[in-house]
Amino acid sequence: MTLGAATCETLRHAGLDPEETARLVRCALDEDFRYGPDVTSDATAGPGARAAGEVAARQGGVLAGLPVALAVLDAAGLGPAAAEVLRADGDRIGPGDAVLRVAGPLGALLGAERTMLNFLTRLSGIATATRAWADALAGTGAVVRDTRKTTPGLRQLEKYAVRCGGGANHRMGLGDAALIKDNHVAAAGGVAAAIRAVRAAAPGVPLEVECDTLPQVRESLEAGARFILLDNMDLGQMRSAVALARRHPGVRLEASGGLRLDTARAVAETGVDYLSVGALTHSSPALDLGFDLA
Repeated sequence: MTLGAATCETLRHAGLDPEETARLVRCALDEDFRYGPDVTSDATAGPGARAAGEVAARQGGVLAGLPVALAVLDAAGLGPAAAEVLRADGDRIGPGDAVLRVAGPLGALLGAERTMLNFLTRLSGIATATRAWADALAGTGAVVRDTRKTTPGLRQLEKYAVRCGGGANHRMGLGDAALIKDNHVAAAGGVAAAIRAVRAAAPGVPLEVECDTLPQVRESLEAGARFILLDNMDLGQMRSAVALARRHPGVRLEASGGLRLDTARAVAETGVDYLSVGALTHSSPALDLGFDLA
């Protein structure tokens, strides 16, 4: 399935790959139509019937996913001219706020409704949760980041939603950055050995080392690591790790493991640069949005 030029340009502007988005949208639509046509809509919508409606928020939050919603409408045969975008991704929205107005053949609208809303509610939920963390960290200099704990197949979209909420992305996959974890350390025979092995195999790839203890932080720094993940450390350990890192210019630190929104600011005030929060993508509740015909 090929999306229209205008839809593709909208996706590219949002930093989303049009071909990947088209594939996801097509799979989602196919789930609804794999057992046959939309029998309910075909029975209730008269031949040639047209209609218009709005997507509106039913609770407050942060919007994300409008380019994907447009891709759904395009794939359903409605085209970009069928939609009027009323708000922007990243906007804070309240109950009753309309975000998208759609017009076209009634059967096509009803057939695309659920898929469009599934993407919008999921991605807006992630953006809303991310914004809460970003607000908690405001003014500290620290940034909330996501992880690879994403819904299989939806990583590109879910990480986009994190950006809409004011967060930053960690690596997109296994090849755009190296993250040495405990199993890699065990396989290589030590922290320094793992760093040397990765540097030799992929010298141009950004490298981060997960450390559970302060001795591991010290060993990583001495081995030349400049990005260190502090795994499940308490505030005192984080402050000590920050003090160690300050002896090595350019080092960045990331806190991870067991982080909570109510203590996020205290973690940031230890001096770490990032807070890594897997829950942004694996546990955020959907934001309630609905589509109603005018």
